[in-house]
Amino acid sequence: MDGSIPPLKFLCPFPLLRETAKKNTTLLQREREISYLRRKPQVKMGWAGCDSSVMAGLQNCVILHPTVNEEQDLRAYIHNNHSENVGIGLLERENLYSDYEPMDTGENRDGQASEDSLIPGLHDDAAIDILAWSCRSDYPKFACLNKKFKALIESGCLNNVRRQLGVIEHWIYLACILMPWEAFDPASQRWMRLPRMPCDECFTYADKESLAVGTQLLVFGREMLGFAVWMYSLLTNDWSRCPPMNLPRCLFGTSSLGEIAIVAGGSDKNGCIMRSAELYNSELGTWVTLPDMNLPRKLCSGFFMDGKFYVIGGMSTQTDCLSCGEEYNIKTRTWRRIENMYPLPIAGHPAMRSPPLVAVVNNQLYSADQATNEVKSYNKTNNSWSVVKRLPVRADSSNGWGLGFKSWGGSLLVIGGHRGPRGEVIVLHTWDPWDGGMDRAEWNVLAVKEQAGAFVANCAVIS
Repeated sequence: MDGSIPPLKFLCPFPLLRETAKKNTTLLQREREISYLRRKPQVKMGWAGCDSSVMAGLQNCVILHPTVNEEQDLRAYIHNNHSENVGIGLLERENLYSDYEPMDTGENRDGQASEDSLIPGLHDDAAIDILAWSCRSDYPKFACLNKKFKALIESGCLNNVRRQLGVIEHWIYLACILMPWEAFDPASQRWMRLPRMPCDECFTYADKESLAVGTQLLVFGREMLGFAVWMYSLLTNDWSRCPPMNLPRCLFGTSSLGEIAIVAGGSDKNGCIMRSAELYNSELGTWVTLPDMNLPRKLCSGFFMDGKFYVIGGMSTQTDCLSCGEEYNIKTRTWRRIENMYPLPIAGHPAMRSPPLVAVVNNQLYSADQATNEVKSYNKTNNSWSVVKRLPVRADSSNGWGLGFKSWGGSLLVIGGHRGPRGEVIVLHTWDPWDGGMDRAEWNVLAVKEQAGAFVANCAVIS
């Protein structure tokens, strides 16, 4: 070998993948350059759950075990010469693939990538890196290419790689009065219809509640035989029944943090107001009963802030509203009551108003006031609220119902109906509280959905 670096070739037969592969050519070539700088005897690396060991990295590349000084030199080389945030180097690759079962590597006896690889000419670990950086809206097309692509996407390993690489896409899921569930990809400005939910007519036309947790969208409602929970999987793009709660309920407060979610309070099938709470693990598909809250409440809202779960608002009886909130500490499994955390509604019957419209952005709590059409910010230090901005839509016209108020990345997301010259439309507004200051920042129109009516029945954001 003369020491020169052979060119990196992509033998990709799929037009959809070719452009993505080209974007990653520079990254993969650089990794090979680094391996040539510190050429050592090749080392085998074993995959978790796999009996046979495989060569890690690209063709003719090796996993290095440098000394401390050599590792510092390599990291400095990567940082100084290749600082683009497009992937990870060889030093991180072993840790990256340690948490999931790999696909068949497609190697032949000479240690080269075979034509059975995901992308012919590349080892599967390199191909997975390329696919992880592609848009998630293209995954259904990838799954149609062959069984191997379909199995890769449905296994969830691409999602694990994206998470560790820091690839984030905030998708918005909507169900409106004239529109079944659809997903919106802001990056491509693309709307995608979800498969039809295989529920009965009672569930279709009854009131529903939704929750995004992990790679799942949960929809709670009533069927002919009682409460039911349907689950949409982003990985398989289909609906299935979710295991029921230990104590089924409706009108509860809920929120998610990564792969877990907590539901608290609500009403049972007989209309009794509950104080119980449960934790859902989306990876295990299980519900775990938590300690009871201090007070029963329904029509409340939940959220995570600073790693703790909170419940605010709601009613403890059919006529009494609650201004106190409750904080649940996951580590100590205890509830703490917080007096005057959410102000009582100014006017209107409490049972007619929607649950509090709240969202947390960068661990800062915001609410949308249903009576004054204002966005308010919560001060954790003195337990008070202050007005920061007007809403871009009216919330008082329907007592807060039919309006979406969510966290979308580092921005607030407001989804509401408008009447325009072409009829009723749904408009998605975003606002970054730290973009030029709260007073100067304006609402931006993210998207407009026509022929959906003007009432948002359910919405969720999945990252």
